[in-house]
Amino acid sequence: MAKRDFYEVLGVGRNADDREIKRAYRKLAKKYHPDTNPGDKQAEQKFKEVTEAYNVLNDSEKKKLYDQFGMAAFEDGFGTGNQSDFYGGSGGQSRDSGFGGFDFGQDRNGTYREYHFENGDMGDIFGDIFGNMFHGEAGGFSGEGFGSRRSGFQDGFGRSARSGRGSDLQSEVSVSFEDAVFGCERMLQLSSGESGEKIQKLQVHIPAGIEDGKSIRLKGKGNSGYGGGPAGDLLLKIHVEPKAGWERKGVDIYTTAEIPFITAVLGGEEKFSTLYGDVMCKIPAGTQSGGKIRLRGKGAPSLKKPSVRGDQYVTIRIQVPKTVSPEAAEKLKEYDRAMKRGYSGKRGSAA
Repeated sequence: MAKRDFYEVLGVGRNADDREIKRAYRKLAKKYHPDTNPGDKQAEQKFKEVTEAYNVLNDSEKKKLYDQFGMAAFEDGFGTGNQSDFYGGSGGQSRDSGFGGFDFGQDRNGTYREYHFENGDMGDIFGDIFGNMFHGEAGGFSGEGFGSRRSGFQDGFGRSARSGRGSDLQSEVSVSFEDAVFGCERMLQLSSGESGEKIQKLQVHIPAGIEDGKSIRLKGKGNSGYGGGPAGDLLLKIHVEPKAGWERKGVDIYTTAEIPFITAVLGGEEKFSTLYGDVMCKIPAGTQSGGKIRLRGKGAPSLKKPSVRGDQYVTIRIQVPKTVSPEAAEKLKEYDRAMKRGYSGKRGSAA
């Protein structure tokens, strides 16, 4: 099948400068990269196509040959054969073999593994899309399964790609409200391959004070590196299960408690529940419904400084009895009359 015009592949004009070419490639590589289109063979082919076009148009010598001779410049037997170095061969290498050996999403045993992006941030194509594999002169993909010829796949800047850091992996783990506050240990099993074969068992420490949505980074537990490069990391996103009647905001905890009407009026002591056990708390006379009682140091510990804990805020609700005895009802009426006399006297004195 005849190859498409490289300028058309990248969507740029024939007078496009290096910056335009690079910008167009980044946009298309981000769109078609196999990590963002797992299992999509058409996207994989598109990625190969735009990368092939970029590797020619971004190289001044190859671009000059292409502008003058088109694809013929890279066919067998053209000129002295030096042009075929672009495809990783020597002399008579076929033009179609330059991008053979793509095995996206597979480890060296041919087992499928998912690749993910940390926090979904793909702002820098060479940092996030390619897993930070373009740092240093030896950055990039290894010779196994991706650009496997001796000259190798080029990273878009004319450097040979021989080794690089493996991709990060992401997973999630759920913990109870209490475990998020106090910390806990979790045993995780990592799987690989479409069969779900278990390949690794990890014991993970969930630190005290972790919040919902935060991630824990396990260095070196991601996908294997390329060409002897370091492995990526495993990012565990924490999901904190809700606890009825309890809410957390940062290191502070919020709850609600009911107290008797008479205690709210006259004051007294009431028992409140905390994550650290029940505590007796002094209730000031005249406490209003909706008021808050602060329990110092009964919140969650700080991740940065575990010895420092937040507070617990208890919102007060006043208990109103649904039924009362005749004697209690009479006492309440006396109370009401006394309160009215008191208000009346105050109004009279004020007049």
